[in-house]
Amino acid sequence: MKTLIFAEFQNGQVKKGALELLTAAKNAGGETKVLALGPGAAEAMGTLQGWGLQAALCCNDDKLKDYNPELYTAAVASVIEKEKPEVVLASSSMLARDLFPRVAARTGSGCVSDCTELNFSGSELSVRRPLYSGKCTAAVNFTNCETKIVLMRANQLPVEQVSGDAPAVESIELPPVDLKTTVKEVAKGESQKLDLTEANIIVSGGRGMRGAEHFELLENLADKIGATVGASRAVVDAGWVAHSMQVGQTGKTVAPSLYIAAGISGAIQHLAGMSGSKVIVAINKDADAPIFQKSTYGIVGDAFEVLPKLTEELGAMMD
Repeated sequence: MKTLIFAEFQNGQVKKGALELLTAAKNAGGETKVLALGPGAAEAMGTLQGWGLQAALCCNDDKLKDYNPELYTAAVASVIEKEKPEVVLASSSMLARDLFPRVAARTGSGCVSDCTELNFSGSELSVRRPLYSGKCTAAVNFTNCETKIVLMRANQLPVEQVSGDAPAVESIELPPVDLKTTVKEVAKGESQKLDLTEANIIVSGGRGMRGAEHFELLENLADKIGATVGASRAVVDAGWVAHSMQVGQTGKTVAPSLYIAAGISGAIQHLAGMSGSKVIVAINKDADAPIFQKSTYGIVGDAFEVLPKLTEELGAMMD
């Protein structure tokens, strides 16, 4: 099977979601190449040692510094048309969910996003994705398409530790595009922590935190355990935190190893975004809160009393 993996990177490091896909492709066998776009792509792909890659296709063009759907679509589509991979894998990030339906339309490929299961069987590929806010999953089959595009949620597949040589880097040119839009500026948040979709541990707060000023309690705990802070939609709508921190059906879908929910009742929209977490710890004064039905461990108590004690105990364990 001929596989192409679209690898996103940041600060010279390949994102964990791409490493999961590299592991899956390596175990499946066949020919695998990786594609990266933007300044620093070649350097980032040079860190992929021992994955059995045939090549790293990189376009370092400064025009790709910020995501522009027209440029990215043209670049990825041209690679697919030239390489003719049977399978294209990418993380189901916000960028990829915008990009790959465009690429699929341009190349006549099949595309399925937000997948949680990926299985190779010889030359066959099967995937599953959740439906109805995670109440069930659907098996997805591809028909009448030469290329199958699969967007996988992060933190769904294992990453194997590997060693060996880095792949050969092949520079590719950005095809000419008659742009209808240009990106003038991208406003980014100040947080240096992992994006919620990449984080292995998440500490989230809801209306039970009573105000933006009290999110410091969550930040303190997150700092102790190396977590990223999230929030419910009600908190975001109230203007307490940025939308980039929202977990849920209209925010980000996450699947960390540990999810700590403080002062979150557990509305179905929020549960849809975090129910894939491996371990869920809920902190709420209401013993009947829906969040406890999904939690692995539940603490019935005031978050303002529980969080400082939890931070103290976990901090002592980490020291």
